[in-house]
Amino acid sequence: QVQLQESGPGLVKPSQTLSLTCTVSGGSITTSYYGWSWIRQPPGKGLEWMGVIVYDGDTYYSPSLKSRTSISWDTSKNQFSLQLSSVTPEDTAVYYCARVRDCSGYGCYGNDALDAWGQGTQVTVSS
Repeated sequence: QVQLQESGPGLVKPSQTLSLTCTVSGGSITTSYYGWSWIRQPPGKGLEWMGVIVYDGDTYYSPSLKSRTSISWDTSKNQFSLQLSSVTPEDTAVYYCARVRDCSGYGCYGNDALDAWGQGTQVTVSS
């Protein structure tokens, strides 16, 4: 029954910060042992895991994006957010938020064990 919905601007200018919010309904983001992830898919490429915020509030990021990525949450609104700084046209992608089924172990990280997804939102980086 859990549903996830991405929201945020569809167009971001180069060098700016991409900011998206995922609103979760039908379940609490604080429920053990879920994790809450951001994944993206550039055109013509595969899914790229970006990071996760775990049920206890810890965050983990893809090494290739760690320096530019921040995931946070607002538990009072049942939302978690993505900020990706210093964007370039290579950051153009469909961005998804997704739930990790079990973040009590190593399966929390990456694209495995994702059991609920948002529909995705297109973000284009262009001047």
